[in-house]
Amino acid sequence: MSMLNVGRPTRPEAAEPAQTSLTGGRGLLQDEPLLFEVGGWDKTGVDLPDGPDADDLAGLTRDGVDLPGLSEPEAVRHYVRLSQKNHAIDLALYPLGSCTMKHNPRLNEKMARLAGFADLHPLQPVSTTQGALQLMDRLAHWLKTLTGMPAVALSPKAGAHGELCGLLCIKAAHEAAGQGHRRTVLVPTSAHGTNPATAAFVGYSVTEIAQTDDGRVDLSDLAAKLGPDVAAIMVTNPNTCGLFERDVIEIARLTHDAGAYFYCDGANFNAIVGKVRPGDLGVDAMHINLHKTFSTPHGGGGPGAGPVVLSQALAPFAPAPWIVSGPDALGLQEQDAGFGRMCAFHGQMGMFVRAYAYMLSHGADGLRQVAEDAVLNANYVKARLSDVMSPAFPEGPCMHEALFDDAWLDGTGVTTLDFAKAMIDEGFHPMTMYFPLVVHGAMLIEPTETESKAELDRFCEALRALAGAAKAGEAERFKGAPFLAPLRRLDETLAARKPKLAWTPPAE
Repeated sequence: MSMLNVGRPTRPEAAEPAQTSLTGGRGLLQDEPLLFEVGGWDKTGVDLPDGPDADDLAGLTRDGVDLPGLSEPEAVRHYVRLSQKNHAIDLALYPLGSCTMKHNPRLNEKMARLAGFADLHPLQPVSTTQGALQLMDRLAHWLKTLTGMPAVALSPKAGAHGELCGLLCIKAAHEAAGQGHRRTVLVPTSAHGTNPATAAFVGYSVTEIAQTDDGRVDLSDLAAKLGPDVAAIMVTNPNTCGLFERDVIEIARLTHDAGAYFYCDGANFNAIVGKVRPGDLGVDAMHINLHKTFSTPHGGGGPGAGPVVLSQALAPFAPAPWIVSGPDALGLQEQDAGFGRMCAFHGQMGMFVRAYAYMLSHGADGLRQVAEDAVLNANYVKARLSDVMSPAFPEGPCMHEALFDDAWLDGTGVTTLDFAKAMIDEGFHPMTMYFPLVVHGAMLIEPTETESKAELDRFCEALRALAGAAKAGEAERFKGAPFLAPLRRLDETLAARKPKLAWTPPAE
């Protein structure tokens, strides 16, 4: 058994399949079947009295729901064993690029679990929710202050929902000005996929803007495509190549001169929070992923929160509800606002509490340091790996994430996917792969500000060791990876095209 200098044991012959046990477990990691296969169909862990006979349900009868029964120890062990099969930010670095998977301070969680916030119901009388409304109002103030924008809509539930909100505001503003014929949205080639998808959902056609060789918006192509039919541009800044758009003020000027609005995708706000105010750059609308920049739980499908800040021109078109100050209390303006409503209620209260707790615990200087440390960490990763991997844009510093292409893998027989799978054997979650699409075999790494130098060194040493193995001709150790994970490599294409979404009992 050999030890890599990343500090964990590896097999000396990495291409050799990992030994299998008689039970399917691996050391202390238990093999765990589906809940339907574990539980019994004639037992339950809780004894409940029989329900009353119901003869007044319009002839409906109560049938079994076919759920497996488990005792309390069985239920606890089942979910603990499942949790051991997942990577988590509490386990190690989560380097997904353009996702900002940072540590979630436990203070935020404690605040969100306070009864006055956790037990709220959206239909409670406003007189009983004054504390929550005050928190939302203060959160809105911080978001407007940090972005230099005069208005914010809190209700959008996530980034793409925020994009929808911003584009609906833009659409309403154009229609109010008699410019409803503007039906085109311009999107850079490196944009997040949700940008063109959201624009199409609103009913716009999408035209791509070219990218320069150094990974930024091509101003000449933008100018050529702006015209009387363009409603908006959607630009991420810093962009998905991990670079700041140096010409962002000129982008805003060209856009406004053409009568269009500037929508900024705020997914990467973590790189500039406290340092740059998007409103000063000419942005008209931007969503803010509270679950990224302000450290609320991220992943697993949510819940997220994507408030949208708006310029003076778009503020009148923001959706309901608005928090308003009455003579004696705060209230909600539910009607006569903007284009209507985004959702039934007022947003994600738990996410608001977490984000506000994060803001208060950091303060203005701490939030500025968040951006500084995030950018420093990404540039450290880029510097430590640039001699063994190939940076997609080697000239100059990056922002919050370091982007590599697969040119350094030429001739090794190893692909980006192979390399990412081998990272799992070293105890690390893979970086974002093959995105952005403008970079061949892209490997996008975002360490965030919450990782220490020691952890970044551990991560970089693992990648350096793997890069050395790939260049040394050890392709087989990559082709079969992961060997040490609970499950071996899956056929991901088949799983995506023919997913098994329901369990069926085995034939008797």
